[in-house]
Amino acid sequence: MTPQNPIQPATLKLRPLWVALGWLLVLFVIYVSITPDPVQLPVAEGDKFGHVLAYAALMSWFANLYELPARRMQFAIGFIALGIALEFVQQSTGYRSFEVADMAADAAGVVVGWLIAPPRIPNYLQGLGKLLQSA
Repeated sequence: MTPQNPIQPATLKLRPLWVALGWLLVLFVIYVSITPDPVQLPVAEGDKFGHVLAYAALMSWFANLYELPARRMQFAIGFIALGIALEFVQQSTGYRSFEVADMAADAAGVVVGWLIAPPRIPNYLQGLGKLLQSA
């Protein structure tokens, strides 16, 4: 039995835009991970919260684009690997630090992003696509 595709034709018209924006989001996460002046959240452990939030956003975005569990697993592994690799890049910069806790926060974000993906919540890209098409 193959899973039904929850993405309606209206959203498929915008799929190239959603894919491009998703990869721009990946590039943004890479940029903020290696910039000498990273974004600081004004809460206790704000950097860890930022890691979880960033990787949850990445995983959620791509899980809204790709419904098959095998494809989602590929993205999950890729995003976890990205988080690990970026910690090693940070270590080599001389102005950022290497933290295993950041890797764990990235992985936790990936898990959160997968858990809040369809079918547990509605596909927000589908809803946004319908909204844009009706405007």
